[in-house]
Amino acid sequence: MEQIAFKMLLNPDQAEVYKKRHDEIWDDLVVLLKDAGISDYSIFLDPETNILFAVLKRTKDHRMEELPKHEVMQRWWSFMGDIMATQEDGAPVVKPLEFMFHMP
Repeated sequence: MEQIAFKMLLNPDQAEVYKKRHDEIWDDLVVLLKDAGISDYSIFLDPETNILFAVLKRTKDHRMEELPKHEVMQRWWSFMGDIMATQEDGAPVVKPLEFMFHMP
C-alpha cells in the first residue's frame, strides 16, 4: 500500500454542505473508489483557510487515473462543483502534497 495526500479548496461557507454530502456518499461511488484500489480515505478541513486536506491509501496497482472516465465520478464532480474549486472538466483542483514524515 502507498499513502498519498493532497489538498483542495472549499468555497467559503460551504463546510456544512460538504460534510453532509460526504456523510451521504453514494454507494456506487464508494464501490468505484475501492475497485480502483483506494482505501482508508479521509478528508479534513482547515476552517480558517477553507483548505481540504485529504489522505488515502492505494494499492500499488491502483487505477486512480481511470476514475475520470467513469460516469459515477463525473456525476459526483458535477454534484460537488458548486461548493469547491474545480477545473474546466469538473474535477476538483487537487494539489499533491509532498511526503515528509511518518511515525508508525
